[in-house]
Amino acid sequence: MYDLSELEAFVSVVRTGSLTASTRDLGLPKSTLSRKIRQLEQAVGQPLLLRQSRRIVPNEAGRVFYRYSSEILELVSQGREALDELKEDVSGKLELRCHEAFVRGWFSGVVQSFLEQHGDVRVAVGTQQAIPGELEDGVCLWLGEVGETALRQEHLGSLSQGIYGSPDYFERYDVPTSPGELDRHPWVDLLGGTGPGLALRHPKLGTYPLAMPVRTFTVDQSCVQGDAIAAGRGLGLIPHWLAERRLEAHPGQFRLCLPEWRGPVLPVTLLYPHGHLPRRVRAFMAHLRANVPDEWLRELEIAHNVPL
Repeated sequence: MYDLSELEAFVSVVRTGSLTASTRDLGLPKSTLSRKIRQLEQAVGQPLLLRQSRRIVPNEAGRVFYRYSSEILELVSQGREALDELKEDVSGKLELRCHEAFVRGWFSGVVQSFLEQHGDVRVAVGTQQAIPGELEDGVCLWLGEVGETALRQEHLGSLSQGIYGSPDYFERYDVPTSPGELDRHPWVDLLGGTGPGLALRHPKLGTYPLAMPVRTFTVDQSCVQGDAIAAGRGLGLIPHWLAERRLEAHPGQFRLCLPEWRGPVLPVTLLYPHGHLPRRVRAFMAHLRANVPDEWLRELEIAHNVPL
């Protein structure tokens, strides 16, 4: 059995090509490093390194042994990480950021079920109306396009959108029968949700560029937009999944019009920092993935036209 510190010394010297550089790499005196190399060569029973000009290189036996030494050290490292994983508790503070559209209802339930499994975790939930610039020990669940960000992005699903109004509104005004009639209706707009270039899509008729209806009411929160539409202030684009959740709690508040015409599909994205994440963060991410609604995955499959 070879001494691991000797293998580390040998691998470092092969990689750096210099005893001096390896002393800095390993934090060892040059005499100690040289002794470890000699002891390893004695254990192997043959020389492993050659000195060429100003650089140390492996000979044929050294090249073969280097490959196996690297694999041994990698396995040892993986074993240590696995053991550390067992020792690490799912505890501490967990910073969660969530798009305001998800906070009420579903996301709160996901957090609550996670805490029931991991009672030592302290959770701080922040409602987001903009993508966070950075995250520490936490994640962000975002609805809509992400764009450039320093955070890692993981696509969890997609939400399709439809045009909704209240039954009371449709009693007072004609129900639109085509996208061309929408400009006759007041529009309840979610800030940043619609604008130039907005198009509706039909599975058979294709794309219809939508002339922007008159915005009679503009808000910056999905729940407020829903309240305004339910109160009969006008029509608006709402993700079908969110509308269905609201109708489960408040039957009859909304009514979908132009059901075959859909607005832009909104991606649902999990954002988190690069690098090694604490176990509590990884545990919550796994819990979140396990609780992604089936509807999100179906919309993702439709959006990419591939089976999941």
